[in-house]
Amino acid sequence: MFTLDCDRAYLYAHPERELTSDEMRRYDEVLARRATGVPAQYITGHQEFWGMDLIVSPAVLIPRPETEHVVEAVLGLAKTKIMERRASPPAARSRRVLVDVGTGSGAIALALAKELPTAEIHATDISSAALEVAKANAARHELTSRIEFHQADLLAGFAPASFDFAVSNPPYVGDSEEDSVQFEVRKFEPRNAVFAGPTGLEVIDRLISQAETILKPGGWLIFEISGTIAGRVRTLVTDWDEVAIKNDLQGIARVAIAKKPSL
Repeated sequence: MFTLDCDRAYLYAHPERELTSDEMRRYDEVLARRATGVPAQYITGHQEFWGMDLIVSPAVLIPRPETEHVVEAVLGLAKTKIMERRASPPAARSRRVLVDVGTGSGAIALALAKELPTAEIHATDISSAALEVAKANAARHELTSRIEFHQADLLAGFAPASFDFAVSNPPYVGDSEEDSVQFEVRKFEPRNAVFAGPTGLEVIDRLISQAETILKPGGWLIFEISGTIAGRVRTLVTDWDEVAIKNDLQGIARVAIAKKPSL
């Protein structure tokens, strides 16, 4: 499909199609790159997430299906808040404000913009190259006007009590776990998007601290984790309300949820 620039239906509809010499050469070049471990998504430049075709490059982490559980968790809480807002007096109603921290390709921010058309959405990343990819994806899906992008280290620079939701897929793999990580991940994907430091909690610890400041009372922090750090993550949010760890489809701890105590 990539070599011929066609879709799957075309391949099935034209079984007699033979590659030209140029097409065969391009196909062999692609196979040679894949054989060295380069992820297919970096070769084709695309990855599907939440029903959207996203541009990806070696500047960003490749979006994965497991991260859709983060989006699901946010939508469940956000839509509950929307119903509560509609039931409240007009003077008490306000637009929900969300921030995707370490947006990378923009996958989470775009999915939330797609599903929450009335929300105000921000996205941060420390990498200017990653932000360029995220902005390209926003333009590709006509969501540029819905998302405000910021180059920042996590939540640095935001005013206290600014957001209803802080959402993230942060780096959470410890340096000691490097040998257990897939070869193509540790060799080709951006290291600072995968590895957090010696324990794997270094970025999450900072994220929790900063989120406590920038979230409104009663605001939610939702972020991706792995099963190896789930217990330790709980200890970092013991002072928060309604703490929950949700599993992915394989039964592995995948999403941490915590509510900032109300005043």
